[in-house]
Amino acid sequence: MKKINLSVILVLFQLISCGQSYPFRDTNLSEGERIKNLISLMTTDEKINCLSTRISIPRLGVAGTHTIEGLHGLAYSGPANWGVRGSKASATTTFPQSIGLAATWDPELLQKVADQEATECRYLAQNKKFGTAGLIVFAPNADMGRDIRWGRTEECYGEDPFLNGTLVAAYVKGLQGNDKTYWKTASLMKHFLANSNENNRAYNSSDFDERLFREYYSYAFYKGVTEGGSQAFMAAYNKYNGIPCTVNPVLRNVTMNDWGLRGIISTDGGAFKQLLTTHAYYSSLAVAAAECLKAGITMFLDDYRASVKEALDKGLISEKDIEEAIYGNLRVMLKLGMMDDSPKNPYTAIGISDTIPPWTKQEAKELVRKVTAESIVLLKNENQLLPLQKEKIKSIAVIGPSANSVISDWYAGYPPYKISILKGIKSALGENIIVKFALSNKADSAIIAAKQCDVAIVCIGNHPLSYGLGWGQNHVPSDGREDVDRQAISIEQEDLVKLVMTANPRTILVMVCSFPYSINWSKEHVPAILQVSQSSQELGNGIADVIFGNVSPAGRLVQTWVTSIDQLPPMLDYNIRNGRTYMYFKNVPLFPFGYGLTYTNFRYSGLKTDKKTIGKDDVVNVSFTLQNTGNFDSDEVAQLYAAFPDSKVERPAKALKGFKRVPVRKGESVYVTIPVKASDLTYWDTNTGKWKLESGKVRLEIGRSSEDILLTGEIDIK
Repeated sequence: MKKINLSVILVLFQLISCGQSYPFRDTNLSEGERIKNLISLMTTDEKINCLSTRISIPRLGVAGTHTIEGLHGLAYSGPANWGVRGSKASATTTFPQSIGLAATWDPELLQKVADQEATECRYLAQNKKFGTAGLIVFAPNADMGRDIRWGRTEECYGEDPFLNGTLVAAYVKGLQGNDKTYWKTASLMKHFLANSNENNRAYNSSDFDERLFREYYSYAFYKGVTEGGSQAFMAAYNKYNGIPCTVNPVLRNVTMNDWGLRGIISTDGGAFKQLLTTHAYYSSLAVAAAECLKAGITMFLDDYRASVKEALDKGLISEKDIEEAIYGNLRVMLKLGMMDDSPKNPYTAIGISDTIPPWTKQEAKELVRKVTAESIVLLKNENQLLPLQKEKIKSIAVIGPSANSVISDWYAGYPPYKISILKGIKSALGENIIVKFALSNKADSAIIAAKQCDVAIVCIGNHPLSYGLGWGQNHVPSDGREDVDRQAISIEQEDLVKLVMTANPRTILVMVCSFPYSINWSKEHVPAILQVSQSSQELGNGIADVIFGNVSPAGRLVQTWVTSIDQLPPMLDYNIRNGRTYMYFKNVPLFPFGYGLTYTNFRYSGLKTDKKTIGKDDVVNVSFTLQNTGNFDSDEVAQLYAAFPDSKVERPAKALKGFKRVPVRKGESVYVTIPVKASDLTYWDTNTGKWKLESGKVRLEIGRSSEDILLTGEIDIK
């Protein structure tokens, strides 16, 4: 009898106990073989547990991961303490809100933002000091901002499907990385589908036809999956055409069968039980659980285990139904590297070999500052009041409730530092220029400060947390956030602007806001107006960079600003053809979609197309010369719209089909090319259930905004 080597036995035991010997850990096997092997080794309870936000199988050595919020930086802590789970909280880099990120019209920059977020996510998940961050990131929000009263407007990328789809795909790519095998993090998009009203969202139905489903409301999700590579999204609270999104057939019929999604489809928090409590759609939670799994749900965000077990015991579902659901969840785990320890995974060293927190690095601060400055929209600049010349100023008054604060929203993390507008201006000016501050006009303080200074800067806007009020409450009717829509689009703080203007006609208005406002008086009377979104840790430095001319503003609006609330259709009217968005708006806007000024002037000339006729799968390159004729280096956002005069079906008056943010030095010209895919000129044919490229003429329009068209051309579709 041979002597047994105890050390060998111990090594084998360790290998088996941590799962090293199982086929699912073998990276030479196919994805399907690995996942099926893992499922075959799991108990029924383990399978049920993998329908949760914590996907792990400890017995088999799969530590797994969970979820975390990340709309504009990783929300590891912040107002809601997302992801901390009892461990030590941490600062994370905080960028402008999503609506501000979109205002950059810069997909490459958004990809860098998401990449920074993903790095911090890996760091917090893998560094032993923290080790609790989930690698499944709830971002981006692919919902359409079809109504400016929507309380969660701050989370979206605006009202246009093409812009949304482009930016969503870019953000997904940034979160997931560019490795061919492994993901840096997993992007889980929110909230499918048509969740753009907050009041009564757990009761109401968002109703519209098949074309709007394909061309508008689901389009950004579609691009997030097919171009960005996301394999996960969250179902919305509301009904869509009478059926709760949590169990709507489109989950399986469209996103899985048509788009090829094979990953996670999550409920929203509490949405599972709302199938009984608010929608009153099923007779019991067991039935609801069974129908969720049959519809395509793979992850529950509320307590579900007892209901799934009951459904299984009663024969409402089989174990194969559960296996079908968790297959997608485990596929995400595999892509994140949770099912092996391969040295080929480029992301496993983050937070281990590189132990410097990413949010403390200079490049992170510089990125936020750049993004913030790029997101700023110049709405008015009469007589070139901006940029201010420091050498001609002896004193500045900084006034208003948004001047000396940086306010985190519900889905923000806790920034490592905050630069308010007041602080940013003081830092830019140094000690030789007097800066006076007034929070309000109590005891005429704002008027006095404005009178005593060469220039007054008034900072007003919304409060993204409604000043700490309870859930579903506004501080003022024009505020909004999750669970509460805006009841007004005017802003009472405009009265402060009027008072300051009486004291000092050299007044600059800075709108720090998550939504458009009907600032009609200010547009007419205030000489210079800037708009920036909330929450950036570099808010003040970004504003100062623009005000003092270090950066020429080139942000563009991603929603139409209207002059009056009565120009908006009823909130629950989801048929955008009834006067909603720039594509169907029936009035003259206060500021149109795509609008934004710079400190210089641009001349557009010489539009050419490399094809006069295109067919299916073709790409036409639309080119023109862009000349900076002014005195400032600046970016310009050139926008390409298409119109379909020969169409036999209803199409928008015009629709965005391309854009490019281009830097141009003063006095120089650049040759700009914007490619337009034939597939982007299609519409959804309800007769065939397919995208159709309609023959006829297409008018191509190049301009600075949806209303400011400077060049036109034409192509034929054969």
